[in-house]
Amino acid sequence: MSGTSLSLSYLLVPLIACAADDPYAAQLFKLHCASCHEAAAASPGARIPPVSQLKAMTPTAILRTLESGIMKSQAAVLSTNERQAVANLLGTPLTTERKRDEIANPCLANAGWKEGPSWSGWGPGLANTRFQPAKEAGLRAEDVPKLTLKWAFAFPDSAVLRSQPAVYRGRVFAGSQDGSVYSLDAATGCVYWSTTVQAEVRSGITVAETGGKPALFFGDSSGNLYGLDATTGTQLWKTALDEHPASKGSSTPSFYQGRLYVGVSSLEEALAVAPGYVCCTFRGSVSAIQAADGKLLWKRYMITESAKPQPKSKNGSAVMGPSGVGVWTSPTLDPERDTMYVTTGDNYSDPPTSMSDSVVAMRMSTGDILWSKQLTSGDAWNSSCYLAGRVNCPDSDGPDFDFASSASLVSLANGKRALVVGQKSGIAYALDPDKQGQILWQSRIGKGGTVGGVEWGGATDGRSFYVALSDVGFQVALIPGTNDRQYELDPKQGGGIFAFRIDNGERLWQTPPPGCGNRRPCSPAQSAAITAIPGAVFSGSLDGHLRAYSAANGKIIWDYDTDRDFKTVNGLKGHGGALDVGGPIVAGGLLFVQSGSAQRNGLPGNVLLAFGR
Repeated sequence: MSGTSLSLSYLLVPLIACAADDPYAAQLFKLHCASCHEAAAASPGARIPPVSQLKAMTPTAILRTLESGIMKSQAAVLSTNERQAVANLLGTPLTTERKRDEIANPCLANAGWKEGPSWSGWGPGLANTRFQPAKEAGLRAEDVPKLTLKWAFAFPDSAVLRSQPAVYRGRVFAGSQDGSVYSLDAATGCVYWSTTVQAEVRSGITVAETGGKPALFFGDSSGNLYGLDATTGTQLWKTALDEHPASKGSSTPSFYQGRLYVGVSSLEEALAVAPGYVCCTFRGSVSAIQAADGKLLWKRYMITESAKPQPKSKNGSAVMGPSGVGVWTSPTLDPERDTMYVTTGDNYSDPPTSMSDSVVAMRMSTGDILWSKQLTSGDAWNSSCYLAGRVNCPDSDGPDFDFASSASLVSLANGKRALVVGQKSGIAYALDPDKQGQILWQSRIGKGGTVGGVEWGGATDGRSFYVALSDVGFQVALIPGTNDRQYELDPKQGGGIFAFRIDNGERLWQTPPPGCGNRRPCSPAQSAAITAIPGAVFSGSLDGHLRAYSAANGKIIWDYDTDRDFKTVNGLKGHGGALDVGGPIVAGGLLFVQSGSAQRNGLPGNVLLAFGR
């Protein structure tokens, strides 16, 4: 769809409707915000929310983003009153708003910790397999068809849920779009505590013991990493992962022996849609952080040199580079060999570099790079490449085949090891970690693309590698009653799940998506991370369904539609929607998933759901 010319006048409709209420605020938006947010709506792969998504947020959530979140630098030219005016113009107040100094449905005071299984990181172990063994899962494959909803919890001020919850000693820790973090009882959903941080909780949540006490760790959409006391919710520390203003903390931190290992990604690739923006200067990196106090122990950039002026592009645009190579994913740890494995993103501007779109092996103790295996070369791309003018599109014009998936470390029957991983190219790989990433096998499952291929990751039980296909599609449609066009999710493109033998890549089975039926907007794409237990695999879809598949043959054995209203334990209005980014987690006989994603005009939602027998 690159280069498709679309009229953007339809984007002014919500502004015109509000202009009579506050024409000054509408003018402020037009002058300072519209160029990016209008272009984002015409660019389905852009990571800047369009106006329609902003309208699903409350003024409070928008104002927080402008004053202390990812848009702080862009909104700095506005006065306090002007920022509030823009937030009021765009946002839609909820009829019931949670007061920040109150907790609905509190647990009993002085309740202690329980003992039980955990899922306390991106995966339940250091190898990022996203597989929960039978004893810890508390669920067998034959139990899965009997799963029913036990409780639902609603997040205020939220329409997009991209974090992943964690389970630890009988409690569930979950974060949301409005920056709120909650400690809930796993069995009942009552609230132990609630804390609000600076910006959207963007990464999954990791829980670990430090100093003899449990703490939780996570990143936000402004590139900060937090440590909170898991008993009280008190902030222990906050560390900025990078000084670049567009940094994002999407990487779920991995914990081992008092250290957190975490990457940093960036929104700068999307900011390039603004014609006057000189792209780009961000460099992705991986850091080791002391879990007790947030102290930086070491930091290693994925590009060795800082960005500097480059020759102008063929379109005549000024260029800074090299840039990009963000680390969106959770590091995979191999402490016995003092090694960890990270996957990397694309370049944002020319020249392309050698560790973009790669699996990289690093020394845990020092951050030294041991080897890297690049799986797509020359991939310099940014969101401007979607637009008709392509003003800031790099001459390399890569396919945007970066990694949003962590690699899983597995042992093979022959005594060797493998890293299995899926890429946005639509290819699943097994690499040899002991031979500098030599490809053992590879298999194509889809065409890939900016929001295609394997997005947030697969799962492996040590015998099979399970991956779901995104391949989100878009179609152009007329807005009713106008001559203007807009992008809509294609209800007939994307989705499906696949299983491969980990030793040789033989495809064992594949199951196509059931389809959207008459639901609109809808996409059958399966971009969320998937999860496995013995005999069953769970995959969420942008169509709002959470499904379980037989690990033996791929047959769907359980299907729950989350696109519905829920009566919530905290009394707020709750509705499910698209399932994206963070995947379901399983521990102690319960399955938890967050539902709702208004990204790319998808199905908004704001609930955490708990299922059990």
